[in-house]
Amino acid sequence: MNETEHTFGSQRWQKPVVVMIAGCLICLIGFGARSTFGLFLTPMSGAMEWDRETFALAMAIQNLLWGLMMPVAGILADRYGYVLVIIGGALVYALGLWGMAFTDSVTILHLTAGVLTGVGVSFTSFTLISTAMVRVVGPEKRSLVFGVGTAATSFGQVLFSPITQGVIDGYGWESGLFFLFFSILIILPLALLLPFNPGVKGEQETGQTISEAIREAAQHRGFILLTTGFFVCGFHVAFIGIHFPAYVTDLGFAPRVGAWSIALIGIFNIVGSILSGMYGRRGVKKLGLSFIYAARAVVILVLLVMPKTELSLYLFAAAMGILWLSTVPLTNMVVAQIFGVRYMATLYGFVFVSHQLGSFLGVWLGGFLYDMTGTYDLVWYAGIVLGIVAALVHLPINEAPLARLAAVPAGEGVGNIPSR
Repeated sequence: MNETEHTFGSQRWQKPVVVMIAGCLICLIGFGARSTFGLFLTPMSGAMEWDRETFALAMAIQNLLWGLMMPVAGILADRYGYVLVIIGGALVYALGLWGMAFTDSVTILHLTAGVLTGVGVSFTSFTLISTAMVRVVGPEKRSLVFGVGTAATSFGQVLFSPITQGVIDGYGWESGLFFLFFSILIILPLALLLPFNPGVKGEQETGQTISEAIREAAQHRGFILLTTGFFVCGFHVAFIGIHFPAYVTDLGFAPRVGAWSIALIGIFNIVGSILSGMYGRRGVKKLGLSFIYAARAVVILVLLVMPKTELSLYLFAAAMGILWLSTVPLTNMVVAQIFGVRYMATLYGFVFVSHQLGSFLGVWLGGFLYDMTGTYDLVWYAGIVLGIVAALVHLPINEAPLARLAAVPAGEGVGNIPSR
């Protein structure tokens, strides 16, 4: 067995292309299922006689746990490899969906849809999977791999939104959750195709520990600014993902319009994610991020002032889709470019905590302000202001690699890095 095979897996068939395919499928399923939760807001709230804040709080808890557990998932994956982390996460994710289908109280809803599903999503998240994928390619291909991995998550959104809505319409919301439950179980065999060893292609072995990597990042101004800006991304996508289907029905449109809007976001996000990954190979990443956040503010403003027709809603979904997760490849690449990939899952996990704090606020505030005012307008306005703030926050980031990375040749071979 040669060095590459020893580093990236104990099986000869565990090649980079296999890892890429398995990783993309896990991203597709995991995020595809996660992207459908907004479709359950209206039918579950109606059946249980809950106000919107009740369901929104469960989703906010889910987003918060997703974020808070990401550093834990990253530390475990960086230390012991990805396979067991993802398998455990898929089991918890599936358990949360199963319990959610039998929900008969607010407490059970918050435990299953909130806590269990949030933990499961964090341990199977597309960011964690993408980090596993870039470990088996050289530095020159990492940006594109991030783009492809993010696009796979979007394709999951395209597939799962209309299918899940069809199951809900035909068989009820409980059946929709069972469909998601069985879908998540497919992740279990796919996880076995990911790297067992936490080695990194294209980086030499260093003696840096996880705690040293965390301290190094915490003292870097660019890391703090990047983390601050990512809060806004979470606010935008969580609010829209959960509340937009209900916003559409409030306007008098059929539920299918909301479902297809979410699917359109996924379709155009494929384009946006790949373009973002391609841009990240040569472009200045912080400028790309500033543009994306500013463009989101403009798109939301246009939604508020333009006449509300089925076509205008689809146009909003398409425009927002291009900007949806296109922040992720660039944010990932800023972390990788500055600090390297060895402890990237850990460092990105801390960045993602900010994203999910924004998600918590976006989801909960959407339900709270809707129940208080009967409209989502205040949250839309907040999204515009935050988009402008995020565009400005990214501008001072210094993307230059740290000195310890600048000394490593870009085409260096596989570093046989120990797990401890």
